[in-house]
Amino acid sequence: MTGKKKEKQTVAIATLGCKVNQCESASFHEKFVEKGCSVTSFSKSADIYVINTCAVTAKAAAQSRQLIRKAHRCNPDARVIVTGCYAQVEPQKIREILAGPGFIVGNANKHQLIDAVLSDKKGHKLSLKPLDEKYFKDIACQKEISLLPVKRFLGRTRAFLKIQDGCNNFCTYCIVPYARGRSRSLPMDQVLDQAGQYTTEGHSEIVITGIHVGHYGLDLNPPVNLLMMLQKLTSLAPEVRFRLSSLEPTEISDDILMFMMGTDNFMPHLHIPLQSGSNEILKKMNRKYSAEQFAAIIKQCKEKVPDAAIGIDVLVGFPGETEQNFMETYDLLANLPVTYLHVFPYSRRPGTPAAKMKNQVPAKIKAERVAVLRKLDHKKRSVFYESRIGKVHRILVESEKSKDGLFKGFTENYIPVHFEAKPEHINQVVPVKLKKLMDSNVIGTLL
Repeated sequence: MTGKKKEKQTVAIATLGCKVNQCESASFHEKFVEKGCSVTSFSKSADIYVINTCAVTAKAAAQSRQLIRKAHRCNPDARVIVTGCYAQVEPQKIREILAGPGFIVGNANKHQLIDAVLSDKKGHKLSLKPLDEKYFKDIACQKEISLLPVKRFLGRTRAFLKIQDGCNNFCTYCIVPYARGRSRSLPMDQVLDQAGQYTTEGHSEIVITGIHVGHYGLDLNPPVNLLMMLQKLTSLAPEVRFRLSSLEPTEISDDILMFMMGTDNFMPHLHIPLQSGSNEILKKMNRKYSAEQFAAIIKQCKEKVPDAAIGIDVLVGFPGETEQNFMETYDLLANLPVTYLHVFPYSRRPGTPAAKMKNQVPAKIKAERVAVLRKLDHKKRSVFYESRIGKVHRILVESEKSKDGLFKGFTENYIPVHFEAKPEHINQVVPVKLKKLMDSNVIGTLL
């Protein structure tokens, strides 16, 4: 007589926010599969729901709460595990809406999440109290980074490699240091091991990411730095393209720029947070540079690496931002050789100094200013894209087609290009000539 085959437990994972969260969720996905679970869509009924939340904006926090309620609707008996930055800073609000079996895992305890969820021997009857100190530690006291290795980013040609967590800057608008703790780095040998695993699995491009990438290695013993790590990585896998996710302006050195210019597999692409072009607002934000210093850094980047794409983060509507302050930001960006802008309205985050500041900017004015800068973004992108028409670039072919039926991919300097290709070109780096700019899209020809 044969026993009835035990059905696999089904798991659904939802991820909000940054590339660091995406790295962590990729590890969850992989480990659940290794433990014999089946991963399904979050919109379907599952035995387990994992929600990796974000707290950077009020909208992200609201989306986090909505996902908890959605999980309860999909399967009221399911275990709902909530982790991530919103879980870390607002655990009480999550406890109030968690119904049925489930619990909260703090950012310092993410490496325990899989074992915590699957530790119950009776299957899906597990019911833990929403906040268990075993899985929710004080993030401010965390000294080491949680190790969450990943073999492969499913469905992606590019993989994200988390080398660092936490931030020591405490910008007045930002909740991240309270949600992620102080800066902590992944030891160099583990960074190299992770990159080697991605290479073995066939990823053609690796994006180096973290909460404050420029602080990488300063907390290790002995200390190392970002450039040392990049030198080792690019030498370890010369056939793989590497790019940085973001770097603070004051951390862009001549050495990094020269390394970028002289290293074939380190992509000429910089993403730099400005936040404001007004010195008055920068000081209120607790940013560590002036508008003049920022302008000099951007000009230095363009001088050392002329073909580099330079993306800028801008925060609009910080408390007390006047029309003059805003125009200082606009004029600074309009006159700098930047490639694109990521524009965000300021979002009041409880627990940060800026949330208590007077002269909060009305939502309508913030929306108007965001729209103005997004028009500038469109203009900057078009100018940069037009400057590359007629040139041949090496493009990593993505695994999905664009809406026009063409394949798409990114150049070394992060220009998205649409072109005709074949399925066998996916995950290959191929030469493509940029032919024309059409409706904000660059159209190319595979050579």
